[in-house]
Amino acid sequence: MGVFFSYILLGLSLAAPIGPVNAAQLDRGIKGGFLPAWFVGLGAVTADAFYMAIVYLGIIHVLEAPFIQTFLWLFGGFVLIYTGIESMVSAKEIKSIDQRHKEPLQKSFFTGFIMSLTNPLSILFWLGIYGSVLAKTAQNYGYQELLLYSGAIFIGLLTWDVVMATLSSSFRKLLNQRVLTFIAFTSGLILVCFGLYFGWQGILRLIH
Repeated sequence: MGVFFSYILLGLSLAAPIGPVNAAQLDRGIKGGFLPAWFVGLGAVTADAFYMAIVYLGIIHVLEAPFIQTFLWLFGGFVLIYTGIESMVSAKEIKSIDQRHKEPLQKSFFTGFIMSLTNPLSILFWLGIYGSVLAKTAQNYGYQELLLYSGAIFIGLLTWDVVMATLSSSFRKLLNQRVLTFIAFTSGLILVCFGLYFGWQGILRLIH
């Protein structure tokens, strides 16, 4: 049981650091409440499941191609900059709890999915850390334990998703409009900064 909980903590350690998905969840939670923020996280977890499957099936060499990595850096940068600017522009639309910004849930899901799918840092985790964990687990345990511990990682991911959605939507009830607008603008700015970093890394790979 202790090993199982250690894998849950591994999932939490992947989701918890401040990054594009957390910034997007904070923005959606303040503007739209729990569900939009939660769906951003669900989209990100779905992308994580995709990469987990790639590692599990042993076709990680596809992601190791320089062209694929360069594309992910550049496209990921574009998505983050676009989403960040959109968030900053709409930050002033925050009014009251009863006048939440209604964004379609599928858009929130797609935002989280694309952010995580095109995030090379996530790819490094799944190819590096999860790849080694998978190899060690396969060596020491059986097939059932492999699925069990992989599921534990997802429990950690989903737990953090609920925590972030709850916190971000709760901010709206506790903070005044000026502070909420500042937080929403800042979260958008963080997305733009991540986007510029991703784009710069993509340009460096193109040059080299």
